[in-house]
Amino acid sequence: MNSSVPRVAVVIPCYNEAAAIAQVVSGFRHYLPEAVIYVYDNNSSDETVHIARHAGAIVRSETMQGKGNVVRRMLSDVDADIYVMADGDGTYDPADAPEMVRLVQEQQYAMIVGRRISQGAGTYRRGHVFGNRLFTQAVEWLFGRTFTDILSGYRALSHPFVRSFPAASSGFEIETELSVHALTLRLPVGEIETAYSMRPEGSESKLNTYRDGFRIVRMILRLFRSERPQLFYSLIGFWLWLIALVLAYPLFITFLQTGLVPRLPTAVLATGIAIAGLLSFSCGLILDTVTRGRREAKLLAYLAAKEER
Repeated sequence: MNSSVPRVAVVIPCYNEAAAIAQVVSGFRHYLPEAVIYVYDNNSSDETVHIARHAGAIVRSETMQGKGNVVRRMLSDVDADIYVMADGDGTYDPADAPEMVRLVQEQQYAMIVGRRISQGAGTYRRGHVFGNRLFTQAVEWLFGRTFTDILSGYRALSHPFVRSFPAASSGFEIETELSVHALTLRLPVGEIETAYSMRPEGSESKLNTYRDGFRIVRMILRLFRSERPQLFYSLIGFWLWLIALVLAYPLFITFLQTGLVPRLPTAVLATGIAIAGLLSFSCGLILDTVTRGRREAKLLAYLAAKEER
């Protein structure tokens, strides 16, 4: 990364945030006067686009609905040394952005996550704190490392990180995907505490607790399968062998006592399940080799992008 003044871009995904977007844009303009501010509108039906443009932001549109689609478009369109990503709902504090940028520039962090500190009762919707803790613990168990707040939408990203990140999410699970990408490549990452405030009056959360929670769970499982295939398929193989053992044990005892196998269909079923378990173990070993190759390719992309700066 260039040791001189970095090119900073603030990228803001937005959907029907007319009540907050002017405050968000003006806040980042004040604390990051050198940054270029982009607002990516996701089919808003209110005055979000007009207000954001009037506040001084560069406004672009993404017609594919979903935060993940917007983030993928933002990161592919914008060229910068450091990207500051924040939601357009006014809940994040722009005053913390300079410190996040400084850490990425001076300490060479790939990503800084803003750990949300609630500024009052009612800031989080019911179940969100529990869900965040649950997902955080799940990521730590599956990948060995984690962030304190993996679902935070306030992040500073380096150019190499962005260029090595193959975004696949379409919705709010994009934060989980960003976190796991950094963890699996063992990139230098950090967290800072940031105030998390209530939305301005007239702004409503687009996050559906159950629907988006299910999508995040599905994303974690998909990433577990693709990034830790040996463990994933070994667990499946273990349970298949356990089922086969339960089915075969009484048949084996009967065979030792009488020399007969009276329930042949059960014996065939147990044998088939045991073979499926063995195949699952084998698939895990093969896919682990493939995953290592993919991970090395992403890491090389990260290092190549770093050399360019």
